[in-house]
This record gives sequence, C-alpha cells and structure tokens, in this order.
Amino acid sequence: MTVHRVAVLALDGMAPLDLAIPLQIFGPRTETPYEVSVCGPASTVSATGGFALAVTGGLDVLRAADTLIVPGFGPRFLPQPGPVPPAVLDVLATARDRGRRVVSICTGAFALAAAGLLDGLHATTHWQHTDELERQYPDVHVDRDVLYIDEGNILTSAGVCCGIDLCLHIVRRDLGAVVANQIARGIVAAPHREGGQAQYVPAPVTVTGDTSLADTRAWALERLAQPLTVTQLARQAGISERSLMRRFVEETGTTPLQWLVNARLGLARELLEITDQSIDLVARDSGLGSAANLRLHFRRALNTTPTAYRRAFTRHVQDPDT
Repeated sequence: MTVHRVAVLALDGMAPLDLAIPLQIFGPRTETPYEVSVCGPASTVSATGGFALAVTGGLDVLRAADTLIVPGFGPRFLPQPGPVPPAVLDVLATARDRGRRVVSICTGAFALAAAGLLDGLHATTHWQHTDELERQYPDVHVDRDVLYIDEGNILTSAGVCCGIDLCLHIVRRDLGAVVANQIARGIVAAPHREGGQAQYVPAPVTVTGDTSLADTRAWALERLAQPLTVTQLARQAGISERSLMRRFVEETGTTPLQWLVNARLGLARELLEITDQSIDLVARDSGLGSAANLRLHFRRALNTTPTAYRRAFTRHVQDPDT
C-alpha cells in the first residue's frame, strides 16, 4: 500500500487528549498505510493541564502531509493568548488548494475557519463553542447537533471523543468498515457512530447496571438479520415502548430504528468487503431485506451503490489514495 502521510498539528493551548486520538488511530499497523507525525510552528508547545510538549517536526512536515489534523486548542488558557500563527494559516490554506484532506477535532475548527477553509461549508465544534464559532465566522454554516461533518476534503468534529468517531470514519472511508472496526476494537471504542446523531445528550457516557440498554443493543446486534421492532426491543429490555424510546435517545443520541439501520448498514459494508455474496444475500443477511432496499440505504447514507462500494474498497486496499 502507498504510504499516506498524516500530520497532527500541535498548537499552544492544545488539548492533550485531542492530540492523542489521531496518533492512536493512525498509528503504525500492518493493515494500514498511515504514517503519522506530530508537527508545529515551534519546537515546544504548551498544553492545557500545565505541561509542555516537545515537537519533533516543523511546518515542512505539515506541508508534505496527505491528511492534516488540527486537534482542539484553547489560547484562552495561555498566559499570553494570541491568534493562530500566520504561517500555520498559510499552510492550511495551501493544503486545501492542493486538494489535501484537512481535519479538525473539537476547537481545532477555529484554526480551519481562520484560514478560510470553512467559508460556505457546514462545520461543527464542541457544543460549548458553536455560538462563538458562528459569531466569529459568519460565513461558516455551523451545525450544533452532530458528531462530525464530512465535506469531502474538509472534515470537522465536535468535542473530544467525537474526534474518535471522525478518525474512525476517515479510516472507514479510506480502507473500509472491516479495518475501521478492527481498530475500534483495539482501542475499545464504539465501532461506528453516524456523524449526524446528536453530540450532546443527557447521558453522554452510557450508564451501566439495570438502567442501561447496553445489553438490549448487544442482543439486537446478534439478530440484525431478523425483523426487529421497537416492541421486541422494549420486551427484551423489560420496559415500556415509551421508556425505551426515551432512554435510547438519552444513551445513543438517536432513535432505536435509526440505530438499527446504521448497524445493518455497517454489517452490510463488512459483508461486501469480506465476502463475495450477491447483493441479494448481503441485503438478507444484514437485515435490510431486499437488494432494492439495500441500494436505497446505501444511496442515502453513502451516496454510492453496494456494487460501487465493493469495487471501491478493493481499490482502496491496493492504494487508499486512489
């Protein structure tokens, strides 16, 4: 596989967890082509939490990257807050003009906006800062209730853990669902959360014990090929349908039926990648019913067809940049 260079930009006031997420997900693995580096405008940057980080790469690393990632940063936490260095903004703008992929995690969106990359596009950031982003950059269409937004070569995510969702989405886009799910299992993360679900829900971390629907979701995942209804899910959970609907949204940010569609789409993608089953069999085994229904959901969610997806994934395995 052709090497795909990922550069993670470290700016003063960076959030350490936001920086670590892409390093973990795009780190070296035999099944992925990524080569990840940390770079910055200075050899040392200050992080939130009271420590500094030595940066080994300069902006030349950022210029040479195929994917540029800007983690969250907060200059308001610094003794002498200042704007994003002009040299950084120039590199980001040039990368956009050259067709490179530019990504932000959390408040990294402010750097992309300052470089003009988000003008006229939909974008998101941490829910606590969406008003500020919209106020500072009125040409950006700020979406408040999403985990991440994919605008082709420009991608933004909401706060912190949504960066995991976005990075896994990028792997899935490059290499397919199987590889992305393998990485998710390795870091013990949810294998796939659709970008369009709510970023802020009353219970953003799934509760455990008798009040959690985690067991019900696990039960459903083992039966995706079967017809499943809200009534069956509620019966399995031992609660009323109304309680199931309310608690499902609280725990996942989406409805039971939409969650089932997303899970079945994920299974269908894996089947297309790892088997030579016909489209009819993939539709049946993933619980989407008919080939026509499978095509409909692929078109709506992925803007492609199952056959084109299978063909594209085979091409990505050979060279993820094609």
